[in-house]
Amino acid sequence: MPTADLLLHPVRMRILQALFDTDPLTTNQLRDRLPDIAPATMYRHIALLTDAGVLEVAEETRVRGIVVRSYRVRGEKAVIDPAARAAMTQEDHRRAFTAFVTSLLADFERYLGHEDADPTADGVIYRQAAVCLTDDEFAAMIEEIEQAVVTRVGQAEGEGRTRRIVSLVVLPDRTASGQ
Repeated sequence: MPTADLLLHPVRMRILQALFDTDPLTTNQLRDRLPDIAPATMYRHIALLTDAGVLEVAEETRVRGIVVRSYRVRGEKAVIDPAARAAMTQEDHRRAFTAFVTSLLADFERYLGHEDADPTADGVIYRQAAVCLTDDEFAAMIEEIEQAVVTRVGQAEGEGRTRRIVSLVVLPDRTASGQ
């Protein structure tokens, strides 16, 4: 299965997102984080991701005679490399973006489903801005944004820290410039 097809499935994206930058999780812990995914579906997608090497078994323990596996993401395998991205058709990109937005909507719905959800107090932000930049200025801005996020990845929850999902979409606005 091509990497883009593997990674850009809505359920698999959500599983990977739940596992990014956390301690390894068991399937039951993943089901607690993603309760709307049916158990059989969860197991099937975990198996696909594991077989493809995107997930790895971090630990196996026996619990009442059953082997319980904890999984973690292999970061280097959980990305679509530039060559594969360049080979994607417009329809592939449309499907990929739809999967991304679907995953984002599911995350937002899950958040709002909590009785104590308070978007203002919790710092929920969704915003768009138009910037006019040269290609070099654009590349520098993307590098700054990525660096700002990457330097904060890996800090454990607790001690006043809340896990937050940061998503970025960048699109050229060709209608504004008449291109």
